Amino acid sequence: MSVNLSIKNVPKDLANRLRQRASANHRSVQGELMNLLERELSTPRKPSIMELYESGLASGLRTPSESARMIREDRDSDHGRDPLP
Repeated sequence: MSVNLSIKNVPKDLANRLRQRASANHRSVQGELMNLLERELSTPRKPSIMELYESGLASGLRTPSESARMIREDRDSDHGRDPLP
């Protein structure tokens, strides 16, 4: 089932750029918007700086020396070893 969407108060410059892009891609404005939405929503979202920071904190990473220790431990474990001789 499809849904109709409406975008109001689009700045003229943005609307003109959309029309130019649609024309360059041999699409209607509707087709270009659909392509943009599909492409944007199908790719995984990149984490924000804050999410990366919080992930680092959750991993136990606190200082540069701790990160070096964690890397050393990973390299010394079987998990960090190259499977090829």
